[in-house]
Amino acid sequence: MKEKVKVWENVNWQTIVWFVGLVLVVAIVPRFVHNQFITGPLVNAVLFVGVAILGTGPAILIGLVPSVVALASGLLPLPLAPMVPFIMISNAILVLTFAGLRKINFWTGVGSAALIKYLFLYIASSWVVSLIAQDKIAAKASAIMMSWPQLATALAGGVIAWGILRIWENYKK
Repeated sequence: MKEKVKVWENVNWQTIVWFVGLVLVVAIVPRFVHNQFITGPLVNAVLFVGVAILGTGPAILIGLVPSVVALASGLLPLPLAPMVPFIMISNAILVLTFAGLRKINFWTGVGSAALIKYLFLYIASSWVVSLIAQDKIAAKASAIMMSWPQLATALAGGVIAWGILRIWENYKK
């Protein structure tokens, strides 16, 4: 007779709760808060926290959600729909850079990740807009949304993440 495997005993519920909670934040905030300077820092904070608590893979998965929700909810203007894959890639860049450099220093990881994400999105948006230059709305929205605010919101997200992670570390003690 086969022995029953006790699957539920092997499940790391804390990891599942963190993952689902972080996905909910990046899905709900862009849906209801249509302000880049609120949504951006919160999404970036979730990505930093995701790396620190869950690891790189889950954080990359979480980073795929917000741009789709932002487009569907109107935070990202429809003419910028071609930017969605680049935003997803930029979130992965942020996650991977932070994951690699946070071992040196948390702030080195945050600063480098924010800067590289910003540069990638700025270059990608310039290229995409040059392809659809006849759409003046896309050009203006891209110039505003995909430039310096990306750097600012990623850095602000790092500050928020730092606070969340300090609280979490004190809670675990």
